[in-house]
Amino acid sequence: MATPAGSVIQGGPGDAGVRRRVAGRVSGPVLFVALAVGGLVAGAVLWAADASDGAELAWALTTVMGIGPAVVWVLVSLRRRRPGVDLIAVLALVGALAVEEFFAGAVITVMLATGRLLEALASARADRELRALLDRAPRTVHRYEGSELTTPPLDAVRPGDRLLIRPGEVVPVDGRVEGDDEAVLDESALTGEALPVSRPVGDAVRSGVVNAGAPFDLRVTTTAEESTYAGIIRMVESARAQQAPFARLADRYAVAFVPLTLVVASVAWLVSGDAVRAVAVLVVATPCPLILAAPVAVVAGMSRMAGRGVIVKGGGALERLAGGRVLLFDKTGTITQGRPTVAEVVAAGEAVSAEEALRLAASLEQVSPHVLASAIVRDARARGLDLALPSDVDEVPGRGVRGEVDGSAVAVGRADWVAVDGNETWVRSARRRAELDGSIAVFVGIHGALAASLLLDDPVRADAARTIRALRQAGIGRVVMVTGDRAEVAESVAAVCDIDEVLAERSPADKVEAVQFERRNGSTIMVGDGINDAPALAAADVGVAIGARGSTASSEAADVVLTVDRLDRLGDAIRIAQRALRIARQSVVVGMGLSLVAMGFAAAGFLPPAVGALLQEGIDIAVILNALRVLVGGQEQLRLGDDDAALSRRFVAEHQHLRAELEGIRDAADALGIESPTAALHRVRGVHLFLVDDLLPHEMAEDAELYPVLDRVLGGHDATGTMSRTHAEIAHLVRRLGRLLDEMPSDGPDEDDIVELRRVLYGLHAILRLHFAQEDEGYFSLIDDPPKP
Repeated sequence: MATPAGSVIQGGPGDAGVRRRVAGRVSGPVLFVALAVGGLVAGAVLWAADASDGAELAWALTTVMGIGPAVVWVLVSLRRRRPGVDLIAVLALVGALAVEEFFAGAVITVMLATGRLLEALASARADRELRALLDRAPRTVHRYEGSELTTPPLDAVRPGDRLLIRPGEVVPVDGRVEGDDEAVLDESALTGEALPVSRPVGDAVRSGVVNAGAPFDLRVTTTAEESTYAGIIRMVESARAQQAPFARLADRYAVAFVPLTLVVASVAWLVSGDAVRAVAVLVVATPCPLILAAPVAVVAGMSRMAGRGVIVKGGGALERLAGGRVLLFDKTGTITQGRPTVAEVVAAGEAVSAEEALRLAASLEQVSPHVLASAIVRDARARGLDLALPSDVDEVPGRGVRGEVDGSAVAVGRADWVAVDGNETWVRSARRRAELDGSIAVFVGIHGALAASLLLDDPVRADAARTIRALRQAGIGRVVMVTGDRAEVAESVAAVCDIDEVLAERSPADKVEAVQFERRNGSTIMVGDGINDAPALAAADVGVAIGARGSTASSEAADVVLTVDRLDRLGDAIRIAQRALRIARQSVVVGMGLSLVAMGFAAAGFLPPAVGALLQEGIDIAVILNALRVLVGGQEQLRLGDDDAALSRRFVAEHQHLRAELEGIRDAADALGIESPTAALHRVRGVHLFLVDDLLPHEMAEDAELYPVLDRVLGGHDATGTMSRTHAEIAHLVRRLGRLLDEMPSDGPDEDDIVELRRVLYGLHAILRLHFAQEDEGYFSLIDDPPKP
């Protein structure tokens, strides 16, 4: 998309320097390869023209050209106290000159040059996703100042400022959508999601995303330095600055390889009396590009993780991630969604329906800054309720908010705040219901009387249980939840996610202690998103931050950052890390093994230096190309393609609409025997109408359209068979409810009818809640970015 005139300037202050560094990293090796290959080819042409003296001169000059860089590499490695096999390359080149094996020396030079070029190209590809973040960093913004629109520098922006984000512009700082319309954003740079995402008014927006729709206003919530994008850029620069310990391990292999090579070369010379054999041994033992295979594999793994929305701060973190055995999770924002959601609306009587109570409460909460207010408003809008603008609003922190909505006096908050004469029995029942479910009860009053209670909770992520199962399959032996939340809430989440141990009500210091204690069970991985998780993230062998909505402190303290709000990307990252390390080791062992075999043939006189140089060139290139396999292939968690994901998103949206009506089934069952027979029967008939007109068509469409797609993706003959069986049971219960209603006497249900109706309604409520949860976890979590509830 072209950036319109006057838009945010893309490319931060360090952008030109980054480009120069990347260009220099590749241009040097390209020039080296060009000169080396040119010298080798020039010699070959002269040799073919019977100008043998000229050919020998060209090859000799090429050999001398290779000695210079090789000596520099040896000196650099010695200065870093990491001596490697570049020493063998220097000895082989000097030896080739000494015994006048100029062609072999020229081939070694080409081998060294191509190895360095392969490393540079792999590193450049690995930097592509990370460098793209720097390329997009904005410099200026459009800020409202009174009645004027100014263009100050990004550093001048402060929380509370109101900015204009034009079409095609990069959002420069974190903030919230303001105005009358939602924002349509391209978040692919941070999440990898190709489709635009809609953010309603009041929703948080991260810096670094692109406005893919109409202009919108942004209320700034952080400074530029504290924004999501600035934090990611700092992590990118940190990732570039670090070296993989496994690469140093490869150098340690080389330290043992160097004296072995010198011994074999010396023995070959002493036994045969022929210095050419010693040179041949040195030539085939020149695996400089071979030893580069380990860091190439590691850097390629980091590149692939970046493409999945996972930033790894160096190869050392990648290696430790692959070896993790104990996984510690924070709860809020990590295993759960990290934001309150309306789980249920319970009407207090017949005077006001649950839907109307929610509409009035949400209308009033539109002007409240309380953290629960946005959840109530969001749920009402998701249900398609028409919200009105409140007036005469009065809010008292810790108690609630009052005001007038459509002529009604509405209050939301504590029970003793919203109602003058509250039904204590009903209030106690609502509170107990919330406590059992780990929820928060917010009460709604209309004209001084209790109208409803809103039960809000922090739901478990749809992909949490599936991710933990996948992590166990990847080698995680123990999973521990460490949270500051109440024990009963933590235990309920742990039961769903198959967690081995729960450590509840823990302070940041307690979390650090837990990480240190768990080290006795193996290498630790700590996953969190809040500021209170930062010390534990730093204390763990590998700290993983949920950076999409987490704090800057946790992202800075972590070794690995998930820039997309998806827990299952951690499973992808561990699989990629394990495969990268496996391929790196394979490359080193196989390559060095082949070099040792070639050294034996060279020492016995069967492999002259020139042929040995060509053979070693082939070995090294093959092994480095093997290391680049990390960039492709391998098994990540299943994902739906674009077309299949679009179909699934349609059913996710239907789920969200239908889920809001499920509690009406239980409410209708509860009303039987309590409300008047006529009113209770009217509720039940409304539930039956919803089941027949809305729910069953949805289930039938899933069987006909969605499940065949999932069968193909998941594999197997009937991967969704059990879910189809659940559909059949739901349809059976709906038919049974219909027959009961058809046979109902005109004066309403008797005691036996009430028992049977309750049995069917409670059964439907339970099976539908379970079925929806199973589909969310098993199927809809396969979408990279499902619609938010």
